[in-house]
Amino acid sequence: MAEITSRLASANPRQIRIRRGRITCVAGKDAGQSWLVDRDVITIGQQRSSDIFLDDPTVSRAHCEVARDRDGVLLRDVGSTNGTFVGAVRVREVYLTPETRFRVGQTELLFTPEDQVIEVEPYTESRFEALVGASLAMRDVFAVLEKVAPTNLTVLVTGETGTGKELASRAVHERSTRVGRPFVVFDCGAAAEGLIESELFGHERGAFTGAVSSRPGVFEQAHGGTVFLDEIGELPIDLQPKLLRVLEQREVRRVGSGKVRKVDVRVVAATNRALREEVAAGRFREDLYYRLAVVEVSLPALRERQDDIALLVGHLLRRASHNPHGIEGVVPEVERLFRAYHWPGNVRELCNVLERAIPFTNGMQIDLDSLPEAMRNASTGAVSGASTLGLEPDQAVSDLPFKDAKDKLIEAFERQYLLDLLERNAGNISRAARSAQMDRKSISRLLKKHGISAR
Repeated sequence: MAEITSRLASANPRQIRIRRGRITCVAGKDAGQSWLVDRDVITIGQQRSSDIFLDDPTVSRAHCEVARDRDGVLLRDVGSTNGTFVGAVRVREVYLTPETRFRVGQTELLFTPEDQVIEVEPYTESRFEALVGASLAMRDVFAVLEKVAPTNLTVLVTGETGTGKELASRAVHERSTRVGRPFVVFDCGAAAEGLIESELFGHERGAFTGAVSSRPGVFEQAHGGTVFLDEIGELPIDLQPKLLRVLEQREVRRVGSGKVRKVDVRVVAATNRALREEVAAGRFREDLYYRLAVVEVSLPALRERQDDIALLVGHLLRRASHNPHGIEGVVPEVERLFRAYHWPGNVRELCNVLERAIPFTNGMQIDLDSLPEAMRNASTGAVSGASTLGLEPDQAVSDLPFKDAKDKLIEAFERQYLLDLLERNAGNISRAARSAQMDRKSISRLLKKHGISAR
């Protein structure tokens, strides 16, 4: 398990503390062998698939396991025949302290911590795979991703909608030893609730109505590679224990099957929710949170890294699918507008604004007239009229405190953008979400917020 801790020294502000250990056989047929404990759960037993295989007939096939949680390293007997002992005491569960010896069958094992602290300095380049940013906030993110990518640590990527969580997750895969193997994406918020279990874990033929053939789930599909669980905060509470089992045991059981299948996957999850608050509210399991947040990487909102906007504009225009004339950037007035804007949709919204402006641009730079109407209105003050902003007829925007005025302008822009978006997509929310490159649930929440009904 790894923890990211803050440091006071400005020259080196962060550390990654990787909690791991070593189990050494000090007595028995396997004396002299040792195994690194660098995963959340290590299984010990006489079956060949155990992480620590012991050639001892008095050891059960599945004897015990060593698991990490937020409180330390837990030794847990899993129903062995001859028991697990620390000294003369038979234990069911016990936290291991440094240099603890424990016995399984006729084999004696020694646990030794081997925690590693990795210093993290800001990344020196302004790009990490498909992620772009020269700001210190983004270069800190790149540095952490670079350090954790080669490991098998589970990563939780957090951040607002549109900040690039899937790009960060793909970057982890591309820089890992699993590159070239499957990268399978599963959106917990987009799948039909009744089918999530089948999509995740697979199903057998006849397991439910419509299951006309057997089908592997995403964990089996990603065997040897990486599973990206997007919007993990949307996972129903009743399925969370089953996901926890996969993370702990690295095995799945298809719906309608009694057979357990081993899977070798690295898990990267993402959410725009505050999972700690979800845990406190009882909507997300605490043990699952700590299994997912082995390393937690938070992506900054675009408004928190405004210095990256010019760099992002150039990058997004170069990769735009329809930029036949090679538009290179934006005029200074547009850049000032972009830097002042709140960007509730973050980089995804910036990308959408640029792509919509390209067909209306004459020349090599996007000007104000090329922008979507909602943003152009925000820049010219057309949306700042009293009635549009909900002000009294004789009240000016400047009569309000800056923050209140800014919030009203943003709300007016959001409302106008949504109205235009629905109009262009004939009121179809799914099409509108794809057009805006936003999650359907995010669009629905904004529509509810502004009291807009789709046709």
